[in-house]
Amino acid sequence: MTEPTLALRALRGATTVAANTPAAIAEAVRELMETLVNRNRLGGEQVLTAIFSVTADLDALFPASVARQLPGWGAVALLDCQQMAVVGDLPRCIRVLVQAWLPLPQELCHTYLREAQRLRPDRSSHN
Repeated sequence: MTEPTLALRALRGATTVAANTPAAIAEAVRELMETLVNRNRLGGEQVLTAIFSVTADLDALFPASVARQLPGWGAVALLDCQQMAVVGDLPRCIRVLVQAWLPLPQELCHTYLREAQRLRPDRSSHN
């Protein structure tokens, strides 16, 4: 039996937050990351990096601090940054780009939750 071919692949996701509080941000990030991890059968040892961006109206908590608590994610390179401000952008939005070693030809399941479904209706996760 041959091992599957692994490739460095990129997963995208986004969600929105009800309020700029540590609790609301933590809840939204946990939901986003657990959904992204589960749908892509992603183990922490497969993840190389995760980059989070937040809109300027979110500053109560670093999303990466929540992701670091995921099983196996303690050694993952995580980064937080502020999303470029664009007129009419979705407010209170958290986006993530995860780079991970995934088997080919596994289909990628990008995850857009809550109001962020409007960003990519073609890839939205309807829960």
